[in-house]
Amino acid sequence: MGIPMKIGKKLKMAGICALFLMSFSGCKMVGAEVVVNADHADNEVFKIRDTVCTLQQARVVLTNYQNIYDTMYGIDLWNHGSKDQELENYVKDLTISRLAQIMAMDYLAQENEIVLTGEEQAKIKEAAGEYYGSLNDAEKEYMQVKQGDIETLYTRYGLANKLYTFLTQGVNDEVSDEEARVMEAEQIFVSDAETAKEVAQQLKEGNDFLTVANRYNEDAETEVFFSKNGVEPQMAEVVFSLENGEVSEEIKTADGYYFVKCINHYDQEKTDDNKSVILEERRKEAFDDVYQGFLLDLPSEFNEKLWDEVKVEVNPEVTTDSFFQVYEKYCVW
Repeated sequence: MGIPMKIGKKLKMAGICALFLMSFSGCKMVGAEVVVNADHADNEVFKIRDTVCTLQQARVVLTNYQNIYDTMYGIDLWNHGSKDQELENYVKDLTISRLAQIMAMDYLAQENEIVLTGEEQAKIKEAAGEYYGSLNDAEKEYMQVKQGDIETLYTRYGLANKLYTFLTQGVNDEVSDEEARVMEAEQIFVSDAETAKEVAQQLKEGNDFLTVANRYNEDAETEVFFSKNGVEPQMAEVVFSLENGEVSEEIKTADGYYFVKCINHYDQEKTDDNKSVILEERRKEAFDDVYQGFLLDLPSEFNEKLWDEVKVEVNPEVTTDSFFQVYEKYCVW
């Protein structure tokens, strides 16, 4: 249900997702007609119309995703005894869906007569040189990548970014403080009515909220942030009517029962950050209105056998995670 918005992590992810255009559908491939295991060259992961994504190009994005996730969460996600197969599949699917959409967007850019300028192409060459130059020998061998592969990827991302800007240029960029408001709170969540009655009685008798939370809260977190756009309307109506120090009555949801204490009814810094999230959501909607219809007639071919053979490997010498940072440095226009 996502009642308490984990605003810190969501905003951090939003910043990363902005580099990936923050508008991908999450599907493994795109288009109305997906041919699996069609005739491919040995290094072709997938093809959209006559444009190919090679294994080398896919490995660049896959490797960076793997290392970005390691850096983001501050732990080695790939070395916990038995490797998490679910996480590996997620990162591999993420790689394919991102690359497939980038290539599909490039075709849509062509239909809208959107091209890269000479200056933009020069920036792409410069970015590709910097990123490729940052790779050590082990990383180059692992990804089997050449500088030309990086330049091709950056060119595709650059054209897709121009399309995204073009399709979202009319979006209203005014987001009010109230619409984006984020509040700091403490919460107690219980899943059954009888326990909810006990919690309500404890709070009514004036017991300390955190003390009651430590005893009853079934959620992993007690201290949370709520955003108006991150909770269901009936929840928001109660939560955002609270002033500092106030405690709500029980709030019944599909998951169970919540009790909320307002610590700070208006967190200025997180509210300002949340405005960026809301604006990006508006842009995504505007983009999807055009893009989803375009996909219906876009055929694609996926070399599932080849991609299934690719494994997310742990190599202490392969730590590259700056592919998107370098792109952003040179190529966001």
